Amino acid sequence: MSHHTAPADRPLGVGILGAGPVTQAIHLPALARLRDILEVRHIMDVDPAVASSVAARVGATSSTSMDALLGDHDVDIVAICSPHQFHADQVIAACRAGKKAVLCEKPFAMNAGEATRISAVSTETGVPIVVGAMHTFDPGWLAAEQNWGDLPEQVHTIRSSIVLPPNARFEDFATEIVTRPATGRPDYSDIDVIKAALQGGIMGLAIHDLPLVRRFTPDFADIEVLQVSHIRPFGYSVSLRTPTRVIELRAVMNGTWKPEWTFEAIADDSALRIDFTPSYVQAGSAVATFTCGNGSETTIFGPYGHNGYEGEWRELAELARGTRQAPSAQTLIDDLTFALAIADATVASAAAGHPDAAEKAGVSA
Repeated sequence: MSHHTAPADRPLGVGILGAGPVTQAIHLPALARLRDILEVRHIMDVDPAVASSVAARVGATSSTSMDALLGDHDVDIVAICSPHQFHADQVIAACRAGKKAVLCEKPFAMNAGEATRISAVSTETGVPIVVGAMHTFDPGWLAAEQNWGDLPEQVHTIRSSIVLPPNARFEDFATEIVTRPATGRPDYSDIDVIKAALQGGIMGLAIHDLPLVRRFTPDFADIEVLQVSHIRPFGYSVSLRTPTRVIELRAVMNGTWKPEWTFEAIADDSALRIDFTPSYVQAGSAVATFTCGNGSETTIFGPYGHNGYEGEWRELAELARGTRQAPSAQTLIDDLTFALAIADATVASAAAGHPDAAEKAGVSA
């Protein structure tokens, strides 16, 4: 297949599969700030009215079929923002279509088998894949990574804590993995509703920070759940441990607090805290704070002029132009299997502790 080459001075063309809230509220504003290097040329959505109205805003072609977008020679980079069950097949099709780079919203696969298929195709075609975990592209996180020295070896506790205001966008975000009940309030006495809410919490929210957690967890394959609580409506509190680490994952929706999204890695005499801007917020970057000597010394990195949403697009442009080495597909697989393992263990633990667990398992009381 011939690779269509863009002249170095012409912006690379972007095609987006799926024109929902993530595309409209996140990717298009980020791309608008990068017009000198990236240009939206094609938007596909199964709803023709959505596709054409969103495409019209940016002067792009619209279509309702993946094949039309992948066949468009003006598209160099494909962003996959469709419902998650389509991700794996669409990533593979984009690699096979000879595109220069692929961005896939998380999760890029729903199980380890799909992830392995994607990795094989990426290796075979040489097309780099980036997963849209925007925190790993945030300049605040990257500054922490360059300055943390041997902290990952010393850490004993890792914490991801998310406080979100009750906002329809965040609700969509927290429930994107799970279809929201069509009528009224969810029935929280039903174990299947709680399992779905926890699965959605881990794979929709916690997943943003799990690649960060994994960097501080050398024995990440050996993980055990200590305690799980479902916090209504869309929250969770999960304590996990490996032989050498304690991991705490928390998310709550609360009307009285300001949004807060923090990642902490704590050792005996030093600690790292990263304050991220909440998702769907375009302004500014994360701020990383190192403390050592029991808090006597503090070093702060950030905020910087752009955030992780813009950071991931800058990286995609470099990958597509061949000026940056592609990330290892194995890292993406490890990040996904880590997230799935935590989600599965969390759901299993919640189910085991629920009053109707015995009844659902067919055991008579």
